[in-house]
Amino acid sequence: MQWTLVVPLKPLAEAKSRLSDTADDALRPGLALAFAQDTVAAALACRAVRNVVVVTDDALAGRELGALGAGIVADEPGSGLNAALAHAAAVVRAVWHAGPVAALNADLPALRTAELTRVLERAAAFPRAFLPDAAGVGTTLLTAAATEELRPAFGPGSRARHRAWGAVELRLDAVDSVRQDVDTGDDLRAALALGVGPRTAAAAARLLIAEQ
Repeated sequence: MQWTLVVPLKPLAEAKSRLSDTADDALRPGLALAFAQDTVAAALACRAVRNVVVVTDDALAGRELGALGAGIVADEPGSGLNAALAHAAAVVRAVWHAGPVAALNADLPALRTAELTRVLERAAAFPRAFLPDAAGVGTTLLTAAATEELRPAFGPGSRARHRAWGAVELRLDAVDSVRQDVDTGDDLRAALALGVGPRTAAAAARLLIAEQ
């Protein structure tokens, strides 16, 4: 089974505000773009992935991620993350003729292709499934089989909501790179310890990252 991944990305100027303790306003947009580039590049290299489609209205992000091979879908209807993901899932099924669809966070700069493959192969056994984030309260990946709606419920506390809405929680060891999203300075340090992609490494080199 091959998946179409839908990756949401807000305008870069608005992204990663919780990294303000680590990166100033001038650096955060570049970090957000680097996270997304490394995430998309790793996802495109995954044998379980057919296509990656980024949901964004940011022109620079659209150009850079499109150059990597991602499709670009506008952020519609402009009423938040979950509405955008539901819209994009409908678009990729109508336009790209996608079957199984998954929503993947754009801030997984340590993402390893082999680990993503394991997660997606496991998810294929269920109509809908999700992977909790490293903090254990959020979600980094939500999947839906070809016959199922995605029904995204991302945001604070999404682990509990996705489970309550009938998605199966995937319990896998050694997939830390798929769970380690980056919202805070501590998250970034954890991702750097796992080993990030080249664009994030270059962007993070401009920061003074304290050792854990």
